[in-house]
Amino acid sequence: MESIYDFSAPLLNGQPQPLAAFRGQVLLIVNAASHCGFTPQYAGLEAMFRAYAPRKFTVLGFPCNQFGGQEPGSEAEIDQFCTENYGVSFPVFAKIDVNGAQAHPLYHFLKRKKPGALGVFTGGRILWNFTKFLVDRQGNVVRRAGPSVRPERLGKQIEALLAR
Repeated sequence: MESIYDFSAPLLNGQPQPLAAFRGQVLLIVNAASHCGFTPQYAGLEAMFRAYAPRKFTVLGFPCNQFGGQEPGSEAEIDQFCTENYGVSFPVFAKIDVNGAQAHPLYHFLKRKKPGALGVFTGGRILWNFTKFLVDRQGNVVRRAGPSVRPERLGKQIEALLAR
């Protein structure tokens, strides 16, 4: 049986990062971009990470350039942008595709588990940057939230998962 913990992806520095290292944590997985109208959500994601990290919560950022070319930079440029503009300290991975034949296997898994409101019509496609997947401590994908859902709006559900 496939689990979220079966996947691995390289971080911005190229180091492979198995998701099994996050077992037992509540995760918020986000496809991100540096030049998007939703990019300021990095601030909210970082604030949540800092607030909840002591309770075993982690944000995992996955830059993606599939939507309007809004993540054109190299891994080094993405790292610099995230650090200098938003003080990002949560794990950010190397750029990936989230849709299509070249989509990272993690995103095939996430979309299968939570295809979204239009999933029946779109095959679960990610429709834009900053789509979020909330994962409980057991590795279950419990929610998919669209780009317009600011991270702060997930606070109550994250609190409930952290309390378990």
